[in-house]
Amino acid sequence: MRDGRLFLLPVSIGESPPEAVLPAETLRIARELGYFIVENAKSARAELKRIGIRRPIQDIDIRELPREPTSADLDALLAPLAQACSAGLMSEAGAPAVADPGARLVNVAHARGIVVVPLVGPSSLLLALMASGLNGQCFAFHGYLPVREPGRSGRIAELERASRRERRTQIFIETPYRNDALLAALAKTCCPDTLLCLASELTTPRETIMTKRIDAWRAAPPPALDKRPTVFLLLAG
Repeated sequence: MRDGRLFLLPVSIGESPPEAVLPAETLRIARELGYFIVENAKSARAELKRIGIRRPIQDIDIRELPREPTSADLDALLAPLAQACSAGLMSEAGAPAVADPGARLVNVAHARGIVVVPLVGPSSLLLALMASGLNGQCFAFHGYLPVREPGRSGRIAELERASRRERRTQIFIETPYRNDALLAALAKTCCPDTLLCLASELTTPRETIMTKRIDAWRAAPPPALDKRPTVFLLLAG
């Protein structure tokens, strides 16, 4: 009996139909699985219905990954795979284990000798980098920057210096209702020739991607970013 596999199953990052953002093979595997490890069971059930899972939703084993899982938690989640039951690891949006708590589960799966299979699908970070026109050979993702000043501006200046020194694209995100404050801090702190890309609501009909120098961002009216999921990318001149 072959042990089960851990499939890393991307999900939509907008309201686009699954067929518009997920390849046929990813959808086929997702529809056949009966065990899922997820961040939130309620939203996972809704996504599985959108995907068109074949068996009744009440017959599917859906278990939540704790925000701060213990070793025992991770072992328990992976235990069914020893009985030839494959699992699908799902993020709340986009690719699992990338800017996502699922990375620890994947690490333990490797330590247990479980085969890990990444499936093709959307990642807002990679889509934003692809479309930004910034350096795709050297880049780093930093998650969330400090919320309060002067910590936020200090961190922006630090990232800008590192970007200039290493020609590295710096990628970060913010809680959508604080996007405007972060953009204002970037415009105030960064040098005029630094490039800044804003990639908002990717894969949706409202998608916008704009790359400009900081002096151009300062000169133009600020874009409407409030409550719009946005990836920020910076490359110093």
